[in-house]
Amino acid sequence: MIEYINCAWLEPEIMDVVRLFGAQDENFGHYFDYSGGKYYNSIEYGGQFYDFENFADAADEVEYKRYAKRFAKLAFYSVLSKAKGINFPYGALTGIRPTKLAYQELSAGRDFKDLFRTMGVSEENIAHVGEVIGTQKAVYDDCGGQDLFVSLPFCPTKCEYCSFITAPVSKTGHLIDGYIECLEREIGAIKGIMSRPKSIYIGGGTPFAVSESQLERVLSAIKSLGLTNVEYTVEAGRPDTFTDAKLKLLSDFGINRICVNPQSFIDRTLVKIGRKHTASDTLRAYEMAKAYGFDINIDLIAGLADEKLADFEYSLRKAIELAPANITVHTLSLKSGAKLKEECERLNVEGIGEMIMLSRRLLKEAGYAPYYMYRQKYQAGGWENCGWCRDGKVNVYNVDVMEERADNVAVGANAISKRVFADEGRIERYASPKDIPSYMAKVDKIIEERAKLFE
Repeated sequence: MIEYINCAWLEPEIMDVVRLFGAQDENFGHYFDYSGGKYYNSIEYGGQFYDFENFADAADEVEYKRYAKRFAKLAFYSVLSKAKGINFPYGALTGIRPTKLAYQELSAGRDFKDLFRTMGVSEENIAHVGEVIGTQKAVYDDCGGQDLFVSLPFCPTKCEYCSFITAPVSKTGHLIDGYIECLEREIGAIKGIMSRPKSIYIGGGTPFAVSESQLERVLSAIKSLGLTNVEYTVEAGRPDTFTDAKLKLLSDFGINRICVNPQSFIDRTLVKIGRKHTASDTLRAYEMAKAYGFDINIDLIAGLADEKLADFEYSLRKAIELAPANITVHTLSLKSGAKLKEECERLNVEGIGEMIMLSRRLLKEAGYAPYYMYRQKYQAGGWENCGWCRDGKVNVYNVDVMEERADNVAVGANAISKRVFADEGRIERYASPKDIPSYMAKVDKIIEERAKLFE
């Protein structure tokens, strides 16, 4: 904990670093000062004082605060890294989008690698960020337009690592028809907003957890918008929810990309995390989807349950063997609201770094390139989530959302709409309630307030 601090707005940034080392129960003191381009940080820890000076010219108040936060984090990282004998893969960078920071440096005419080295990022990860930027270039350069997100927050069961608002369909099934009626109203109200549509993404939860007729209502509402020549993804989800009828429905409505999310091909792991399907079910679902010609994404999570490196390697090789258009490798993260977060305060996953580095090597060897990435708080080993694609299969929606290059028009519970003012370097947001009944009760106001955001 921070026992004393003279600049309170720095505390959240500092605590991100402190928690990274699991030192939140230890005592710290912090003094900050700034004068004439010099940023001074003094830290009291373990009965000793550590002083740091950094220099940078700030053009305005926003840039001044950005430098102040950066140098305070770096100071704490330097102290704790030496005291604990630990270096993290992304050093003192605690933000969720390393690529966004890299783009800021590049737009200022600087090589992002210099800043990343200063912040303690490993050379492997500096190179990785550079590869992501290279792969996503065409989508990144196409700034503007709108992406549509539709939330279907229903699942067969809730996994132990999941923080979404989803609850088992057995408990929320009675809400689905009313919820979809609200979605239909919301979707009908955004027609004038979608002036240059780029992608559609129906996410969950598990969208295939609803019935065929319920799913058709959502797809019909979207079709009424008349959005053509767009990337269209349905995060179908768990293999045990796949049916030929639902896949045919997607094909009939022009969906061109779906997600099959096994998370692991190890059956004992699936049992531990609360899944009701097997690895064989995943293979069956994949072959069913492949028959319709969809581009398919497969999700895996490194560090699940008690998996070792060999377990993760098995799942990774099984995914590669299927040769989908995309493979996304997530690092296990502790998330508020997840059962896993209630059971432990810190993730110590043996071999997590080896898992991520193995995924990079094997995916590159198989012809995949990293095209988007992001990080989360409390992620095992301080690693990242990364999407990989075959040539020509960069997912527009994922790049736009992570790099914030297009407006995001989001409907449904827990949906966050974003309007991007790229020329001004700012973003305005509007969030719908997370709770499904609250969302349904407020839908008229949501429609009205979203219209104001995009007027």
